[in-house]
Amino acid sequence: MSMGLEDLYREVIMDHYRSPHHRGRVDGATGDVEMLNPTCGDEVRVSFRVEGGRIADVAFDGRGCSISMASASMMTDAVVGKTVEEARGLIAAFRELMQGGAPSEELGDLVALQGVAKFPVRIKCATLPWTTLEKGLTGDMDGEGRPRMG
Repeated sequence: MSMGLEDLYREVIMDHYRSPHHRGRVDGATGDVEMLNPTCGDEVRVSFRVEGGRIADVAFDGRGCSISMASASMMTDAVVGKTVEEARGLIAAFRELMQGGAPSEELGDLVALQGVAKFPVRIKCATLPWTTLEKGLTGDMDGEGRPRMG
């Protein structure tokens, strides 16, 4: 019995949901941001440490649906070791994928989430961790360390 591409992608997503990578908090974090999707209740916190312009360590914590938690796990795999600019490029490429764009080679396993684009209500689930990381990388915070939602 052969496994179709959609089945394979579904399995990748469920593997990351059941056994997330980089779950927890980063010691000595240079960025620590928490965001909530009020529509569905997904919450994610991303902490990271930048050294020499590279993301030396990254982790996430939170609760939510399989899509948001798998996306967070896959995102941490994708950005660890990247420069801040490379991470911003991945964020843009992932956002493009969620808008129905063609998958770019740099996304790797993240293409497993491309089916989410067919369900507009789930796009926010998939992009929440990415938006959280982006807020941390840009330092777009209010006076109390919370991300600005403007």
